[in-house]
Amino acid sequence: MLHIFQYQPLRLITQNSLSRMCLKLMLSRPVAFAQIWKSWFSSHSLLGKKNIILMGPPGAGKTTVGRIVGQKLDCPVIDIDDDVLETTWNMSVSEKLQNVGYEEFLEEEGKALLKFSASGSVISLSGSNPMHAAGMQHMKKNGIVVYLDVPTTVIMSRLKSKKMDRIVGLSPGVSLKDILQFRKQFYKRWFDIRVLCGGDIAAEVVAEKVLDAVERYQDSELETFISTRSSRSERSMKEDSHKLYFGDVVTQGLALDGGLFVPERGLPKFTAEEWQGLIDATYIERAQVILERCIHPADIPASKLAEIIETAYGENFSCSRIAPVRHLAGNQFLLELFHGPTASFKDFALQLMPHLFAYCIPRSCNYLILVATSGDTGSAVLDGFSRLHDTDKHRIALVNFFPEDGVSPIQKSQMIGCQKENAWSVGVKSDFDFCQTAIKQIFNNSDFTGFLTVEYGTALAAANSINWARLLPQIVYHASAYLDLVHQGIISFGSPVDICIPTGNFGNILAAFYAKKMGIPIRKCICASNENNVLTNFIRTGVYDLRGRKLISTFSPAVDILKSSNLERYLHLIANEDGQLVTQLFNQLENQGHFQLQKDLLGKLQQDLVAGWCSDEDCLAAIHSVYSTTGYILDTHTAVAKVVADRLQDRTCPIIISSTAHYSKFAPAILRALRIAEINQNPLSQLHLLSSYSALPPIHWGLLETLKKTGNGDHQVCAADMSALMSHIETLIQNHFM
Repeated sequence: MLHIFQYQPLRLITQNSLSRMCLKLMLSRPVAFAQIWKSWFSSHSLLGKKNIILMGPPGAGKTTVGRIVGQKLDCPVIDIDDDVLETTWNMSVSEKLQNVGYEEFLEEEGKALLKFSASGSVISLSGSNPMHAAGMQHMKKNGIVVYLDVPTTVIMSRLKSKKMDRIVGLSPGVSLKDILQFRKQFYKRWFDIRVLCGGDIAAEVVAEKVLDAVERYQDSELETFISTRSSRSERSMKEDSHKLYFGDVVTQGLALDGGLFVPERGLPKFTAEEWQGLIDATYIERAQVILERCIHPADIPASKLAEIIETAYGENFSCSRIAPVRHLAGNQFLLELFHGPTASFKDFALQLMPHLFAYCIPRSCNYLILVATSGDTGSAVLDGFSRLHDTDKHRIALVNFFPEDGVSPIQKSQMIGCQKENAWSVGVKSDFDFCQTAIKQIFNNSDFTGFLTVEYGTALAAANSINWARLLPQIVYHASAYLDLVHQGIISFGSPVDICIPTGNFGNILAAFYAKKMGIPIRKCICASNENNVLTNFIRTGVYDLRGRKLISTFSPAVDILKSSNLERYLHLIANEDGQLVTQLFNQLENQGHFQLQKDLLGKLQQDLVAGWCSDEDCLAAIHSVYSTTGYILDTHTAVAKVVADRLQDRTCPIIISSTAHYSKFAPAILRALRIAEINQNPLSQLHLLSSYSALPPIHWGLLETLKKTGNGDHQVCAADMSALMSHIETLIQNHFM
């Protein structure tokens, strides 16, 4: 067996004498001390006895980058091709490949890896090493595998002028592109860390990125979460044992002080080159890259995260592009977010979040998830959690509260029809704001939550957009939409776009703002409201005022909201994480029904956001107008955004309108907009009538199937009373977990 150990010429120095030497050097030559200490600390703390294993396709620069990393860490550098394979075989890799053929070569290469051992080294794998499972399992035992992810087009360009005789699998009838695409599945299986490498990026820059990525991998302490209402002094005094990580906030949902969780150090920033490397990627590939940077591998390893993302988006969406961007007219584009199983943008988060939640929660406790919905969340969360593995369904249940008379008939039928053995819908005789406020109060009722834990071994969790795991997937589709416009040649990377979003609870538009903070060139986020236009007034004046406001029932029920929970996260960000100020503002809103932003904060807000609103009459007129001119049917929420976009855009750049739901969910309003005189009250009949129009997009397959199977079904109805809601919750826990 070949052994290579780290060579460390060290003098025997006692701890006291070393301390005295360090102190003397620090005082006399502080700059030199800092450089020496940084070099020693980097090498010893970053590597230890572990290896850094560089993996990637041929032409990724593994050998060159490995040498630079080794120099920076002052440790051995091993190239598997040159230092192991050719030494073992006494011939070149190309000769070996020519002598034994493709399949035998992979086996011989794997055997050589199994005999190899190293410690504290930087190792550059061959491009084909990851195709041998046993060999890679052996290498991973003592190493951190870093995947140099270089776009296929860049690799093709790099290899074009090089000899191809060392690329395993290359033969007549098999293209280099096919080989590179085939190998990706093996790279994705083995890596611990992904490093994005753009086209012209220098090897020295890649090496620094590798070191940064390894440091992040080894230090999960950096990626903690805080409450929007925690003060800086509270955060500085917090002990390590009380720090919260991704798994904690997914499980807990809402902070104990009533605030919302946000990452303490903010979201990761991508370079322009990194974003450009994703232009040709699929939606699933983009999601994997973005979410890997937002979720520490100590919380969810990259391989598990990839599995979860594939499960969420692989087969559950009717469009292979997942979130396609369609040209509407002029400089307006639609981001179609309704191709998931329940026909709304909520599917993007709620096909993914249940699997994240199931992975993060401890196995020793049952969980009941509380959901409040103004329409689309209910069916989406029911469908998402119904797709969990059976073992997870036994320990995870949910109850969905919705305003009994505040959603469309089809939405209501869908929520009732999506009930499963571990998921129920409860209609509440009130509006969405009551449902959402009630859930917050239940979470903050320590007596009640403690009773459920002690008596039934059951903890409560939230799956509304206040849960951090709900927001992250939404960032992906806003970034992906921009990249799609670049891919289609509509814009070049770096050109700005505006985004217009029908906005209720502020989660979707906040995700767009987060995408902007991560490096997507979004100029303005346009907030589109209906007649419940509290947000519009707030963005224009800085005054959030609920005094005398009553919720108005409109044709766009998902934005029939007066209290926008996720606004708190945005204000926390622009207020430089001033938790005391956020607490003051939202306590004032709760107690007095209003608050006003300081002038400087309003200025910051208006640099990011503009806002408008639209009446029901204008909403229906827009649906009719767009259908008459394009043959495309907008849903009522998208129509609200279309009206506001028409009024507020300056036409100097493209505008992406979020199409947040399929029009079939709001058939009565759509039929009215299309000026149908007689409308059958049966939801299924309404869909059949709409399908006769042969419009774009076609009737939603999942919605039609749900209504065919379930009809209107049974569900529980509850009074707008906190005691009644808590009684419902306790009964459901008894029936499911006991």
